[in-house]
Amino acid sequence: MTDEHSFLRKQARTQRFTLGTPREFRVAPDAKKLLFLRSESGVDRRNSLWELDLASGAEAKVVDAVELLPGEENLPPEERARRERSRESAGGVVGYATDAELRIAAFSLSGKLYTVDLGTRQVTELVDSAVVDPRPNPSGTHVAYVRDRRLRVIELATGQDRALVEEDGEDIAWGLAEFIAGEELGRSRGYWWSPDGTSLLVERSDRTGVPRWNIADPANPQTPVNTVAYPAAGERNVEVSLAIVGLDGTRVDVERGGWEYLVAVHWSAGGPPLLAVQSRDQRTFEIHAVDAATGATKLLHTETDPQWVEIVPGVPAWTSDGRLVRVSGADGSYRLVVDGVPVTEPGLQVRSVLDVGEEVLFSASDADSTQIHVHRTGPDGVRRLSTSDGVHVGAGSAAVTVLSSWSLEHSGPEVSVLRGGSPVAAVRSYPEDPGVEPRPRWLTVGERGLRAALLLPSGHEPGVKLPVLLDPYGGPHAQRVLQSRNAFLTSQWLADQGFAVLVTDGRGTPGRGPEWEKEVAGSLAEVTLTDQVDGLRAVAAEHPELDLERVAIRGWSYGGYLSALAVLRRPDVFHAAVAGAPVTDWSLYDTHYTERYLGRPQDDPAAYERNSLIADAGSLRRALLIVHGLADDNVFVAHALRLSSALLAAGRAHTFLPLVGATHMTPQAEEVAENLMRVQVDWIKKELNR
Repeated sequence: MTDEHSFLRKQARTQRFTLGTPREFRVAPDAKKLLFLRSESGVDRRNSLWELDLASGAEAKVVDAVELLPGEENLPPEERARRERSRESAGGVVGYATDAELRIAAFSLSGKLYTVDLGTRQVTELVDSAVVDPRPNPSGTHVAYVRDRRLRVIELATGQDRALVEEDGEDIAWGLAEFIAGEELGRSRGYWWSPDGTSLLVERSDRTGVPRWNIADPANPQTPVNTVAYPAAGERNVEVSLAIVGLDGTRVDVERGGWEYLVAVHWSAGGPPLLAVQSRDQRTFEIHAVDAATGATKLLHTETDPQWVEIVPGVPAWTSDGRLVRVSGADGSYRLVVDGVPVTEPGLQVRSVLDVGEEVLFSASDADSTQIHVHRTGPDGVRRLSTSDGVHVGAGSAAVTVLSSWSLEHSGPEVSVLRGGSPVAAVRSYPEDPGVEPRPRWLTVGERGLRAALLLPSGHEPGVKLPVLLDPYGGPHAQRVLQSRNAFLTSQWLADQGFAVLVTDGRGTPGRGPEWEKEVAGSLAEVTLTDQVDGLRAVAAEHPELDLERVAIRGWSYGGYLSALAVLRRPDVFHAAVAGAPVTDWSLYDTHYTERYLGRPQDDPAAYERNSLIADAGSLRRALLIVHGLADDNVFVAHALRLSSALLAAGRAHTFLPLVGATHMTPQAEEVAENLMRVQVDWIKKELNR
């Protein structure tokens, strides 16, 4: 029997205790008010738009999502895809955009396009369905949006609504970010307004020739198959080009170079449009300036690397006085570079650029990669704005900064507004109390100084042996060992079920510089598994309560791959594994992620063989539980099915649990989420105690 008040139920109900926390901050140019999104409580899924008066500290609701839409949302397919790419599971107003002066805001709700006058609070419905990514121009006279894969614009004074570009073909899209942009490049946008609001730089994408993959619903065979264009490793990508389209109907095509990936676009008053692009092998990264009148491009900077050039969010960009801002990893650290001059010291790893205006606001980690702090540039050099230990997220500008601070001392973020580095206001946050207080022991272990956290059951008696459960992600571009209470809620709950839970970040994980990240090149399996084994043995040597005769591992996505890999290749160490949504055959995963580490399969098939799980199926002699969502459009269920088929052909017993209707995000239904976790725990206990 399940308990509706249990931690697992609350975790699902609160979307991992993120509901009720503010986000998506916009500071007015006059620094008098702040806009943000927040739901009413820690169990309310619907975000509304709020305003904070920075002088008085008073909050006011600008848009009430429940009042506008009392029923369930009906999202267009493109919006569902955008939310899946960004792992967005909340509802209501999940995003909004404003003009330059914060006089109007535009947003979509259940596919309808609304604007709100931020002075009068008058909400107006402009389009009644299928709207994606609405954005006002900087002058607040027009709103652009995407509908039926075409970019449209509405003139607010007249209500005239028209398509900016007319082109036939269902494989063509104008103004939408393609799959790789959303899933791997961190780019969710497909168009950008000019600073004067009279034209737009627009992405044109053509998915002709991209492999079509089908996602069926076996539980409901009457449901039509969902066919998607999926650029698998070695296959053709969506073709991306750009054009500058004027409100007067003019169109200028942007010169197309030899690049494969459009990484980022920036257009501000500080200079001409900027493009960041990558070659197919990702070893060349270029920044180009675009002549908005002719579409000609000028190369401003090139960076190359024998493995790959890492993408850092938020750059390139112009400062307001026309200095080029970028991040370079060429000398062993991710350093902030302004006008060609590095402005951060070696060893300070820049994670992201948050805002560029007169100065630069950015996040970075120093030698302690378990913490992320917010910094700003200024006349007196670089200054750290966040002062307490933890993980800090910044927004706003270097002058007026919104700081969301996550810590081991409290659940959820504490949100403050800084002016000149000093607090001037706070934004209320209403996360639910998890009822679980993680007590991680911070460790640096092994010859490589692996960062790890060990969690023991509440009230554990010293000397009592415990079965061990590894709970990593363990792969590139994701970090688990961070000084935030919310990062370890699930791990502590698992520990309280009677395990010593170990979380280790190995090579390839972010925060420790380019060399550390690139040690996985060509060897995802060998390197990441070796670090989990080394971490386990080093921790057990210092903590004899870990019973190395009973060791399990669980994970999702790359963590699922790593878990299956563990029992297939190191049965001497691991006795049971739960592999959730695992990549099992890298030739079935997308181009940008896979080819970064393994190259193209037709160029280096041996690399794909070395890192595949399929060929190892015959070596399984430990317990393996595979879990996979049947509606996953990122790691398709084909991965799990092929591994299961190979295991069956080899006569290797295993368990396969399909999740009906689930995508790559873990199930959101409370009872399913709870029971899925309990099934895993019960299964692990049974297998370790045989």
